[in-house]
Amino acid sequence: MAHVCIHWFRKGLRLHDNPALVYALKECKELYPVFILDPYLYNTQVGINRWRFLLGALKDLDCSLKKLNSRLFVLRGKPEDVFPKLFNKWKVTKLTYEYDTEPYSLSRDEKVTSLAKEHGVDVSYKISHTLYNIERIMEENYGKPPLTFKRLQAIVRKLGPPKKPIPAPTLENMKDVKTHCSEENEMKYGIPTAEELGLDLTSLGEELFPGGEQEALRRLDEHMKRTGWVCSFEKPQTSPNSLSPSTTVLSPYITFGCLSARTFWWRLTEVYRGRKHSDPPVSLHGQLLWREFFYTCSVGIPNFNKMEANPVCTQVDWDTNPECLAAWREARTGFPFIDAIMTQLRQEGWIHHLARHAVACFLTRGDLWISWEEGEKVFEELLLDGDWALNAGNWQWLSASAFFHQFFRVYSPVAFGKKTDKNGDYIKKYLPLLKKFPPEYIYEPWKAPRSVQQAAGCIVGKDYPHPIVQHEQISKKNIQRMKEAYAKRSSDSNESPSKKQGVKRKAPSVIDLLQKKKRKV
Repeated sequence: MAHVCIHWFRKGLRLHDNPALVYALKECKELYPVFILDPYLYNTQVGINRWRFLLGALKDLDCSLKKLNSRLFVLRGKPEDVFPKLFNKWKVTKLTYEYDTEPYSLSRDEKVTSLAKEHGVDVSYKISHTLYNIERIMEENYGKPPLTFKRLQAIVRKLGPPKKPIPAPTLENMKDVKTHCSEENEMKYGIPTAEELGLDLTSLGEELFPGGEQEALRRLDEHMKRTGWVCSFEKPQTSPNSLSPSTTVLSPYITFGCLSARTFWWRLTEVYRGRKHSDPPVSLHGQLLWREFFYTCSVGIPNFNKMEANPVCTQVDWDTNPECLAAWREARTGFPFIDAIMTQLRQEGWIHHLARHAVACFLTRGDLWISWEEGEKVFEELLLDGDWALNAGNWQWLSASAFFHQFFRVYSPVAFGKKTDKNGDYIKKYLPLLKKFPPEYIYEPWKAPRSVQQAAGCIVGKDYPHPIVQHEQISKKNIQRMKEAYAKRSSDSNESPSKKQGVKRKAPSVIDLLQKKKRKV
């Protein structure tokens, strides 16, 4: 049977390594590549940089499809409202899409699949947003997510390398497939402009990371030419405050699916072959496995993006402090290193991994004692690579709520930046009002004598804020508060249900102990 097929683009905004799209072309006479601007995902909480990246990615995808005598159909609305109309209008018989593990995506896809079946439409999805089938990883771990990176490594070692990416469709694959590319369709289903979406891009600076598959592949090619750098890459050794990125900045392209994670993995494998290279967790392969780690946790741990009812998350009595939260979000903390990072985040939509560490620690356990969920919301809005699973996982890690438990290791908002940028050039770039401060005061301008502040043309307390906390004192107090939260967690977990009910616990038999030992092995 020759199908009329919709391929539903969501995150996988690419043609390369898109098995669901390739499957759509099998026994297909008419193809409708569709993207829906879902109000749940694309709303006022999406930062302007993310919108610009998305529109660039859609334009690039449309351009690539047009080279195959097809095009992208962009619609607005809830998918469960949009699809029934399309099924009827285009007489659709098949729907394909790339599998997505986020809770909202799973419930959305369930609704759409149910509606498709009511309309007699076959539905197929393929896994290509992650390196592995996440459910398969959990199966190898007795149905639970591995909670340490080492355990994940052991599982994927057993599973073998990820599947190899598949090539993009060609004109040959499309020769018997038709897409209606009329002028009327262009007006009705064209990619909306920023103005049509009510977005003002004029306030934005230069687009440092343009969206789209072609840009992603170009950047990948450029990085893969740097064989020595790729082989020696170790994430902790890169700089959080270099004036140009010290990492690949391919993360936004992987988040939006402009670049396939499997393609990146196998290109790295080619570069590594026959050469001495760094290993996970710090290598570039390691960065992709960290992504897999947090994806697996997000699938297997309930309420993963929240503290309450999240079984792996330490319950902490975070403060509610709207003024301090706003100061952090708006780069007004009075700590130049922190404010420079938050300024870069707002301006460019990207900051280095270790810069994220610094501002996340400052907001939560380090200084302000504000819930990581508040930081999670800000990152979700402003980061180009904002990813539901990675964002939630990293905020739990950096606040020492889960995965990482050395809460006594606190990033200094002064000393940490000095390690890699003694002169404060990064601060001067993003906070130009401080650029005339000498290096000995640029991280702590409040310590500069009045004459130095006057010479720099910036008076602390007038032109730039005083620090909102005294780091040395507050960080010690917060370490104590974390210690108490950990002690409470420990006592709660020791209080088993049988203990609470006053029932004597049964001693394990030798058979029980042997079985437990066997399971561990």
